[in-house]
Amino acid sequence: MMDWFFSIHLLKGWLPTSIFAATAVGIILLVVLKSKDGWLDPLLKQLGWGVIGGLLGYFIVWLLSDVFVVFGVSLGSLVETTIVYGIAVLSILIAMCIDSGKIRRIVSIITIILTLISCGLKVDAIYGEYTTMGSLFGHNQFSKLDPSIIGKASSSTDNTLENWENLGKANKLPKMPEHGEVHSVDIPATLSHFKARTANIYLPPAALTKNPPKLPVMVVMAGQPGTPDRFFSAGTLGKKLDDYASKHYGLAPIAVSPDQNGSLTHNSLCADTSSGNAETYITKDVTNWITSTLPVDTTPEKWLIGGFSQGGTCATQLGPAHPDLYGHIYSAGGEIEPASGSHNATVKRYFGGNEKAFDKHVPITIIKHNSPSKQTWFSAAGQVDWKSQKNQKTISKAAMDAGMSVTTVIVKGTGHDWHTVNAGMMAQIDLFGDETGLGKANKEIDSYPLLEVVASNTNTFND
Repeated sequence: MMDWFFSIHLLKGWLPTSIFAATAVGIILLVVLKSKDGWLDPLLKQLGWGVIGGLLGYFIVWLLSDVFVVFGVSLGSLVETTIVYGIAVLSILIAMCIDSGKIRRIVSIITIILTLISCGLKVDAIYGEYTTMGSLFGHNQFSKLDPSIIGKASSSTDNTLENWENLGKANKLPKMPEHGEVHSVDIPATLSHFKARTANIYLPPAALTKNPPKLPVMVVMAGQPGTPDRFFSAGTLGKKLDDYASKHYGLAPIAVSPDQNGSLTHNSLCADTSSGNAETYITKDVTNWITSTLPVDTTPEKWLIGGFSQGGTCATQLGPAHPDLYGHIYSAGGEIEPASGSHNATVKRYFGGNEKAFDKHVPITIIKHNSPSKQTWFSAAGQVDWKSQKNQKTISKAAMDAGMSVTTVIVKGTGHDWHTVNAGMMAQIDLFGDETGLGKANKEIDSYPLLEVVASNTNTFND
């Protein structure tokens, strides 16, 4: 029974459809039913309360989202508009509830509840954050990793990615499962002592053979608030990599999504501060666990670090700061600098007011300090996420000036959400696979659904 409940989908299917339909029916009934003082005059008065509520709601949402930035980032215009319309409708419904007889009041109360749920579902659909009831209630849908299923990479020079492809063409590959696997795993914080939550990992079919080749690695981080499994639930990364593996003889990058924050509400800034040694955890503890446990290539050219929102900011900090670890960087909706509230509040809370200490964690500063660079930087921002577009434009210029291979895209019809992540990640996987020897990808980035290249020093995946 619980498995059925946790599997209920929140973005599509019967639940959101039923809620939206019931809300619409309730509103129609309230319009049709007369209030105790008639029909037209009370309705006009109630609509007036809706206008007042909408205007007041707009002002409050604007202050919280874009002035005081209480959520750490702007909510984005699509979400702000949805909330404002929701407040306007709720204002009308409350006015109807007050100015109604018994039956109409009962319908009003039920419709108010349905409207709140509908508004929440619509916001979730815009973000793409919670895909199922399980994700909403923090239910871990992925089983614990059994280390015995992981093959040990052969040190033989014959067991290369190129030879694996040749074996595939000759139908001589070793036995492997049809699909890869996603699991949860606790990565020890041996050096950092950082209190991290459970991480998630994707192993492609090739990694589940007895002697797999050494595979590329993607280290990806969700935003804040968020949990490490978001890249595999909202981001469907496991499915994307499985699709890639099905076209490349079971080969795909291994993906690890560690926890860089420690809790749902905490922002570590991905730095070693008084709030925890998050940078040491990601760059040392996670790296050490990956290289000692998984069949991976340890050269930086075969490693990507990426993320969404606060996780994208982390990637744009840690990638350029550690070129000895990561050759590739992916950022979707990243910030111009690490932030937890206002700039002054962030510097004071995490760095004791020391601007110079804070500045060492600003992506542009890091990129300039480590210039020239041979890394690649791929970034994506939603079409209506103007703040992220401005951020990526600034960082793209710094990355190009430093010599990085840069690709910057806008995702049509999206905002600061997982839809942006998903669209950009489809191209990033192909690009990363090409760059690491998993398989050629001659497809131009502009030809991917919804993507528009706005800055690039390479036109296609291949010269």
